[in-house]
Amino acid sequence: MRHDAVLEFDYPDAASARRVARSVAVEAGDIEGDRTAATVECERATVVVTVQAADLVALRAGVNTWSSLVGVAERCGGAVGGRNGAE
Repeated sequence: MRHDAVLEFDYPDAASARRVARSVAVEAGDIEGDRTAATVECERATVVVTVQAADLVALRAGVNTWSSLVGVAERCGGAVGGRNGAE
């Protein structure tokens, strides 16, 4: 059985979203394993990360990894202050 999780990160403008998406997209091919895969898309001011996994343990690990990567990209790119709900 395949499991999926879709993570959406909203930003105040498309430029901020593109900056974060470009920062994390380069990791998509590098950190995938036999049990997980991920895609990164930018839709206007929203970054969408889709994590697919062979099992729930791998899905949880993938979600944690991609959430952390986006968080680092936000902090480095100065996008955090404008994201909905972020401090």
